Amino acid sequence: MTEEILVNVTPRETRVAVVENGMLQELHIERGWRRGVVGNIYKGRVQRVMPGMQAAFVEIGLDRAAFLHANDIFKAAPVPSSQGDGTELPSAPPKPISELIREGQEIIVQVVKDPIGGKGARLTTQLSIPSRYMVLLSQSNVVGVSARIEDESERARLKSIVSELADSGEHGYIVRTNAEGQSAEALAEDIGYLSRAWALVEQRSTESRVGICVYEDLNLPLRAVRDLIRRDVEKVKVDSRETCDKLRAFAAQYMPGLDDKIEHYSGARPIFDLYGVEDEIQRALLKDVPLKSGGYLVIDQTEAMTTVDVNTGSFVGQRNLEETVYRTNLEAAQSVARQLRLRNLGGIIIIDFIDMADAEHRRQVLRTLEKSLVKDHAKTTVYDFSPLGLVEMTRKRTIESLERQLSEPCQECGGRGTFKTSETVTYEIFREITRAVRQFEAARLLVIASPKVVARITDEESAAVAELEEFLGKSIRFQPDDQYLQEQFDVVLL
Repeated sequence: MTEEILVNVTPRETRVAVVENGMLQELHIERGWRRGVVGNIYKGRVQRVMPGMQAAFVEIGLDRAAFLHANDIFKAAPVPSSQGDGTELPSAPPKPISELIREGQEIIVQVVKDPIGGKGARLTTQLSIPSRYMVLLSQSNVVGVSARIEDESERARLKSIVSELADSGEHGYIVRTNAEGQSAEALAEDIGYLSRAWALVEQRSTESRVGICVYEDLNLPLRAVRDLIRRDVEKVKVDSRETCDKLRAFAAQYMPGLDDKIEHYSGARPIFDLYGVEDEIQRALLKDVPLKSGGYLVIDQTEAMTTVDVNTGSFVGQRNLEETVYRTNLEAAQSVARQLRLRNLGGIIIIDFIDMADAEHRRQVLRTLEKSLVKDHAKTTVYDFSPLGLVEMTRKRTIESLERQLSEPCQECGGRGTFKTSETVTYEIFREITRAVRQFEAARLLVIASPKVVARITDEESAAVAELEEFLGKSIRFQPDDQYLQEQFDVVLL
């Protein structure tokens, strides 16, 4: 498998694409006027404590107050996560929020989820700072190792090294996947960097006023190098000479030996066009996802959850219906995992695979889905088939999905994805005419509507209009206006 990272830099936008075997797997976008704030540490002030919700709103200098739950204030010591590089903290009954913080209190918090939709950022007081190989945990002295490092001897070696280096017990550390195979010197350098960064956070926390960011995570290109580049990554291609030089200098300092993988792309053709990334981005904004077999997925993202429907489409198979369905579902499971990662879909996800009678087939489809999700950097949890044949899963969401980053609700349909037919609008107009005549005196009426609606009324509904005029004893005139959307109309009394 070949993996490449592509970095496209323009004055107001930076995009990073992860391409595996020629196929786009991940896309990260950062715009200069709207950078994400996940990972940033702020000095905030508690605005309002809500005991009924066990939460508080905290002013941190963003457009909206951020949300802090009691569970994110008081927790037991963290232990290594079962997935990913984060931490999985054991559940413990939280103290009442009113005993933990008070209104007007100044507090140091970290953003764990960007503002999404109408919701403010999500906060925690469990501060952490990531580096290339580790994550510093400010309020813990535990050393954990990422579960993605499966070799037990390597896990023991890394834990032993980090435990010795952090023998003061002042901070805890999570050893990240990238640390696999690294020397003690490299890990010691990482801990030194994290210690200096934390000392700066403590200093700024004391000196800064409320609403100031006391620690800001790296920008997107540097984060991509820190988090995504590994020894099995073939190349990191950057289309900006200045950015390329910065990335090479950063890599040379923090990950020696990997800086030679970073190269400047100077071709005349845009780098995303060369790799077909632009076309993939456009396809990632569509509902339908074709499968090679002829089947397809239909992906619907709503506020509450994301649903994925699997269909056989034109795939008829060569043996029998059960085999056709099984093959389609296997391909769909791999495609679903890729689409979740590419579109950055999070929260609750419901997958409606085609019904399978064979229990072993269902197990194999579920295994394929779980195996395909292994490379996903976001934490995922997959549950067994429900009695209705649905697969429920969750995927951790920290930023907006790709669709919501790049798109906005349709002004004509109000974001519903549909709008009323011209027939429906016609009958609404008839009802509004009747209502207006009963309420107000008028000799005649003028109806202004979209050309399509007016054309339907004057053509297919001309007899109905004549009957309405006779019934009301009023003259009705219809005027098309290109500025009116299909659902819009005005009834004017003359």
